[in-house]
Amino acid sequence: MQYGYQCGMIWGAALAAGAQAYQLYGAGSQAETSAVNASQKVVESFRTCNTHINCSEITELDKSSSNRDLIVYFLIKGGSIGCLRRSAQYAPLALNEIKSAFSEKSMDATSSPVSCAAMLAKKMGLSDMHTVMVSGFAGGIGLCGGACGALGAAIWIISMNNSKKENGKIDFNNPKAIEIIERFLESADYEFECSDIVGRKFENIEDHATYLREGGCSKIIEVLAAESSTGLKT
Repeated sequence: MQYGYQCGMIWGAALAAGAQAYQLYGAGSQAETSAVNASQKVVESFRTCNTHINCSEITELDKSSSNRDLIVYFLIKGGSIGCLRRSAQYAPLALNEIKSAFSEKSMDATSSPVSCAAMLAKKMGLSDMHTVMVSGFAGGIGLCGGACGALGAAIWIISMNNSKKENGKIDFNNPKAIEIIERFLESADYEFECSDIVGRKFENIEDHATYLREGGCSKIIEVLAAESSTGLKT
């Protein structure tokens, strides 16, 4: 949505990790735990390659950038080519990280709930596959503390549903997505990043799961589930 948080390539890689987890383990805490673990690896591999994980830090652009800033970056500095090159370099690295994560000795499943994003998906009635796919968004993608993973999941769900209605058209100014961001901010004291909302980064998957079991972020999840429910069950 152009706010400049985690690069879209990382969100996409986390979804791919979740899809692989579902293929290997089906639904449940084992798959969700594995998806979060794999997402941690894809975040760190992106950071290693690009120093930063946030779009605004890489491109120096966000939704507040002027037309002049956009022209300078995309036309003069060749920003589009740079992002395409970055994508081409990162895709095989992310795939290798995902394969590596699932080739390791299977992690012990963390007690449910494992992921804030998966909790949201379940409350919205999504399929088991989509629920596991978004699991890696937990704690700002792989617990990195970045922009809220539950919000990211809500925007993804809204976008999928809208794309079906619009025959595949993607709307970067989807009014439903903009509305859910505004409602999210009200419930999160106008903070976007998980570490700012929670007041810390999560140490590990179990730490995050314990936080959720104790009611952490329940207000945010309820707001997102209520406002973005689409009945998407495919």
